Amino acid sequence: MTKFIFITGGVVSSLGKGIVSSSIASLLTLCKYKVRVRKLDPYLNIDPGTMNPSQHGEVFVTDDGAETDMDLGHYERFTGIISKKSDNITSGKIFAEVLKKERRGDYLGSTVQVIPHVTDEIKKFIKRDLNKEDFVICEIGGTVGDIESLPFLEAIRQLRNELGKNKTLFVHLTLVPYLSSANEFKTKPTQHSVKELLGLGIQPDLLLCRAERKFDKKARSKISLFCNLFLESVILIENASTIYEVPLKLFKQGILKQIFSNFGLPTKKNVNLRLWEDFLDKFYKIKKSVKVAIVGKYTNLSESYKSLNEALFHSGIFHNTKVEIDWIDSKDIGDIKKCEKLLKSFDGILVPGGFGKDGTTGKLNAIKIAKKFKIPFLGICFGMQLAILESISNLKGFKNASSTEFGKTKLPIISMMHEWKKNNQTFKHDTSNLGGSMRLGSYTSVLKRGSKVFSIYKKNKINERHRHRYEVNYNFKKEIEMSGVSLSGMSPDGNLVEIMERNDHPWFIGVQFHPELKSTPFKPHPIFNSYIKALLKNYQ
Repeated sequence: MTKFIFITGGVVSSLGKGIVSSSIASLLTLCKYKVRVRKLDPYLNIDPGTMNPSQHGEVFVTDDGAETDMDLGHYERFTGIISKKSDNITSGKIFAEVLKKERRGDYLGSTVQVIPHVTDEIKKFIKRDLNKEDFVICEIGGTVGDIESLPFLEAIRQLRNELGKNKTLFVHLTLVPYLSSANEFKTKPTQHSVKELLGLGIQPDLLLCRAERKFDKKARSKISLFCNLFLESVILIENASTIYEVPLKLFKQGILKQIFSNFGLPTKKNVNLRLWEDFLDKFYKIKKSVKVAIVGKYTNLSESYKSLNEALFHSGIFHNTKVEIDWIDSKDIGDIKKCEKLLKSFDGILVPGGFGKDGTTGKLNAIKIAKKFKIPFLGICFGMQLAILESISNLKGFKNASSTEFGKTKLPIISMMHEWKKNNQTFKHDTSNLGGSMRLGSYTSVLKRGSKVFSIYKKNKINERHRHRYEVNYNFKKEIEMSGVSLSGMSPDGNLVEIMERNDHPWFIGVQFHPELKSTPFKPHPIFNSYIKALLKNYQ
């Protein structure tokens, strides 16, 4: 019978519920259990697809084409478990489903209310689409005390009553601040957070306390006493050098013993943690470093490109190298001279995805500098499209080459598929809504033999995740290749450009997909492995 672990957070946001959920999932997976990890988000958007990354962080895309919360990226990276559409829900989706049922008359004239209709829908989501999982870990977004998360907390309270204590576990993550002036840890915020939960009918079974440093047994005993928990159920999580230390920190604190005790399961002995130990051993022994300039438009929040940051980190560890990233706002380098002065000293330049014309000039300038100084360049999604635009604009008659994303143009090198024609036939493309007009999820690319990208993947067919609306226009393939670009990866039907590279440059690759979404610490992505290797050659 499936057992459910519910993870909530209190005191402040951004304590790391996603990392804790991922770490617990990883440890249980290493114990040979089948695990599923889910995120319940309290905001009213249907999904994060239309939310500004500068406010909410990146949008993580699953193989089956769902735009989800960035925490699903952590789940995949820590566990290797491929997330699905059914692993992320929002209040918006829940309410939309309830209202759809109300319009259909499914409630037979009943007054539709948060309890039981909304909470019932949440419970259905939690238990839906399972396949004999041993554990389902559900992270509840937001902070205890937020109005938005109340229906979710009520739903998991009801599930405890329905399933019983031996099939449910409440884990609460809080902050224990240290006041240097008083030379002591303050437990009151944690006490209040637990009290808030108790007022909602939820008694935490495990309390995870974030702190800047190890706190003494006195503080732990005080929390245990006032929060109605056994001392062993109060677990410290001190700040880590990297998020990838957290699984081992939790293991050493005895979290598995507590989980198994709650569920009446025998404690697993000799859990093989070698994967994490070897990875961290490499991390601690790093000797080299390279500098990468990431030129984007959402650089004010590092979480906007979270998977990209992690993918570079993974491949850096693979090459025993620290990847130092400078996040550069493309709007600040619209002047080519300023751009050259700033970027020419970097070991690598990377232009990631993004939407809209804003900041495009700075990105195009970065591409020009990468070409001029033979700096290894990686363009992802919009970055690849701009690399093609920059190249073809150097051809006679193509100076004004553009994208229809920027407005009307006589040279739509980048455009939506319904704007194309092939053999006098118009391409079909769903433009009915913003989400429907996007290519989302995993698609196949066919690689050209003899190309650099073929030597990287070592196979001629790959599957990568996409999230974009505009494509490289099929009708300009010939001119693009005349500009010095090799189209080394195409869709199986030969219509869609997936990968471009330059043969006159030591390492210049653009990809339409998002390789960063499939990188993990134990299996860094081949594109990033090759890129870091190129940076090291540049570095030497």
